[in-house]
Amino acid sequence: MNAMLSLKEAHTRLQEIAPSMSASEFAISGGMPRGFAASDHHAIRTQPQADLSAMDGYAICGDGPWERIGESRAGAPFGGALKPGQCVRISTGAHMPEGSDRVLIQEEASTDGASISAEDVPPPNRHVRKAGFDFHEGDLVLRKGVRLGPASLALAIAAGLDRLQLVNAPKVAVLDSGDELAPVGIPPRPNQIPASNGTMIGSMLHPYVGEVNQLGPVTDELGALAVALADAEDCDILITSGGASVGDHDLMQEALKAWGAEIDFWKVAIKPGKPLMVARRESRTGSQVILGLPGNPVSSFVTCFLFALPLVRAAMGDPNPLPQTIEITAAQDFAHTGSRHEFLRGMSDGRTVHLAASQDSSALQALASANCLVDRPPDAPAVKIGEPVSVYCLHNG
Repeated sequence: MNAMLSLKEAHTRLQEIAPSMSASEFAISGGMPRGFAASDHHAIRTQPQADLSAMDGYAICGDGPWERIGESRAGAPFGGALKPGQCVRISTGAHMPEGSDRVLIQEEASTDGASISAEDVPPPNRHVRKAGFDFHEGDLVLRKGVRLGPASLALAIAAGLDRLQLVNAPKVAVLDSGDELAPVGIPPRPNQIPASNGTMIGSMLHPYVGEVNQLGPVTDELGALAVALADAEDCDILITSGGASVGDHDLMQEALKAWGAEIDFWKVAIKPGKPLMVARRESRTGSQVILGLPGNPVSSFVTCFLFALPLVRAAMGDPNPLPQTIEITAAQDFAHTGSRHEFLRGMSDGRTVHLAASQDSSALQALASANCLVDRPPDAPAVKIGEPVSVYCLHNG
């Protein structure tokens, strides 16, 4: 496929060829599982199991005043039943005693010791969390394709689940190449720059796949690239950075073809990131997807955000793997766009957005200061201050 694709066409194609990962059972008690649910999960208990107090105060029965006959606290419920004119001291999360269906909060109660009174009697069910108000036994609590996060993990535990069926994370390798790259931690020679792309890409992918196999930097030599690619034999997704174009020293396509990969598509009508390349290969361990990102660090970041992250999410069963935009207000004028879909680095306060000082594809300082990408479709008209624009939110700090 040689024709330049639109962003939408490239996204569609990438999702079609994303590897399909198997699922495994993970014990919550054995660590901190993460990933996407491989199946629906249902509660095996009801939460809460009984009516609970939502406030500190008094569980009351009938009209006041009320005689205080005991206490109900979280984990130690009152053992008896209330009769009209009786109450018990109650704490937040404690079981409501039999005979009471409302709570007089502490701030509205008057007491002379054993007797409790109030100007107004609260209505039924005031400040009460009814049994099962969160979920009942058998309710769907984790839907297939949901990403397991801190809140959903807490929900699974509360629902009585200890073992979860999650999609296995793909094995990902990152290979950055270029004669000009010096490994991290080694001072670059005068004709070199530090190799930042591999670490940057690995950091972006880490929340989904954990450790990423770093294979670079590798020099622009077919032999060196062949050795590095051999170390990627068992990965599900290989992400390369640099060398994907057609210059005299851009050898990645040639090396990938010699490795047995077939180019699926190359070049996407986006800016930055036009030389994006996608290839596929059958290895001894299964099908591999290769995503070739440009070498300029900003281009590499933008294409990793737009393509590598969605590829990993799609492989893990996310039903909506593509990043989503939000609409906010332009804090400056934006020029009309050309024939390519542009992604401008910007800073937003959540209501408005303005552009970073530099939009050069090698400007890392401007990239690091950005917290969003302004989404400017091809042939989009100019935007004036105060008009709406779409942005992708970044987590860049």
